[in-house]
Amino acid sequence: MIKRVKTISKFLLFLGLGIFLLWLTVRSFGEKEIQQVKDLIFHANIMVVIFCSGILVFSHFIRALRWKMMIEPLGKSPKSSNVFFAVLAGYFFNLLFPRLGEVMKCTFISKYEDVPVDKLIGTMVAERLVDLICLIVVIALTILTQMNLVGSYALELTRLLEKKFHFTPLIWTLIITTIVLVVVLTLKLFNVSRNHPKLFKVKEIIKGMLEGLLSIRKVKSLASYIFYTVLIWFCYLISIRIGFYGMPSLSELGWIPSLSILTFGSFAMIATQGGIGAYQLAIQKTLTLYQIDQVSGLAFGWLLWLVQTLILFLIGPLSVLMLYLLNKKHQKQT
Repeated sequence: MIKRVKTISKFLLFLGLGIFLLWLTVRSFGEKEIQQVKDLIFHANIMVVIFCSGILVFSHFIRALRWKMMIEPLGKSPKSSNVFFAVLAGYFFNLLFPRLGEVMKCTFISKYEDVPVDKLIGTMVAERLVDLICLIVVIALTILTQMNLVGSYALELTRLLEKKFHFTPLIWTLIITTIVLVVVLTLKLFNVSRNHPKLFKVKEIIKGMLEGLLSIRKVKSLASYIFYTVLIWFCYLISIRIGFYGMPSLSELGWIPSLSILTFGSFAMIATQGGIGAYQLAIQKTLTLYQIDQVSGLAFGWLLWLVQTLILFLIGPLSVLMLYLLNKKHQKQT
């Protein structure tokens, strides 16, 4: 019950923050500017929107193939269709509640492919670590290619992180002590026998998660894994670059602004539930660096967010249905 209340409270907090940021983006706009934003969105080039949507769906398919490569070392070879639909369904559930999608992805694959959930969770953690490394690379490229424009943004972000994580010696002592205790208890837990059923079950869960986490070392082709990873992020980048052609006022923008939007947009998607409010504001502020007016910047932020979100709201539930239909035979057998 307490856990459920915390989850709902977190959801409402992020949603409230998103609504506040939405208000922040338009507080200085009059009816004329708001109408201009709407007109720019509704008159965007529909062919560009459809093409960018296809690129994003393709990126999800590549992500599914990459995840499948991490599952195979666990002794299972799931169907690509199942993994793909599970990934799409996971993104959809993430829009509803934070991190719910990760749980649902693992649940679907465990149910339809008989892969232990704990091992799948381990692969999810490994995937997030890889994506974090990619985001750091993208941030570095953004700063190195346009220090004069985004340097102040990077400096501000660094200061915020320093302030947020400025730990006192006492806090550092507590953190180190906690880590040591966790390591010691984990090592002792690995010596637990079947004579302690509950502890033994915890031990097996932890071992499964570690096996999933380390599965990246055993992928059949590390080169293919790296290629898929680069391709995923390139799809994100090129969808933004092509997206500029959807609005005449942005069609002259190139790869460098696309890189900036990918960087700051990624942070914004983490800041609030589904990126609502934060994403539009981040895109608007980023585009002002390239002499784009606030109305066009906000309209493009909304357009990108709507494309990403509506895709998932449309194909997310459909993916859950497809998983059920494609695996009806499997369900009957089990």
